[in-house]
Amino acid sequence: MDTNPSPLPPRDTPRFSAECPSRPILDQISDKWSMMVMAVLEQPTRFNEIKRQLEGVTQRVLTQTLRRLERNGMIRRRVLETSPLGVEYSLTPLGESFRGPFTCLHEWTIEHSDEVLSAQREYDARSSRQ
Repeated sequence: MDTNPSPLPPRDTPRFSAECPSRPILDQISDKWSMMVMAVLEQPTRFNEIKRQLEGVTQRVLTQTLRRLERNGMIRRRVLETSPLGVEYSLTPLGESFRGPFTCLHEWTIEHSDEVLSAQREYDARSSRQ
């Protein structure tokens, strides 16, 4: 018998209000292009090299992603005084601190990708019969 008369969830249940500061951060770091950019930036890297390593990303989307990561303090943009001018991106200390959790998440996706693909196929088969 439940003795808790309160309709609120227990204190240890995560609650995400609309004003929760974690929302925009989670949105940024869970974005596929952001995750891939963070993975590519093991060392300072120029824009075109990042683009070459991220098959399928458009210049517009990559530019937007880099700006968001820079705004959130995850990467640093440095203009190179070369001819023509170049731009190089690198991780900030904050971005470096994300490398551990990112590595765990990336390894999880690799380890469980077959299971996810199998679940998708099963779901799609069920959905097509309905």
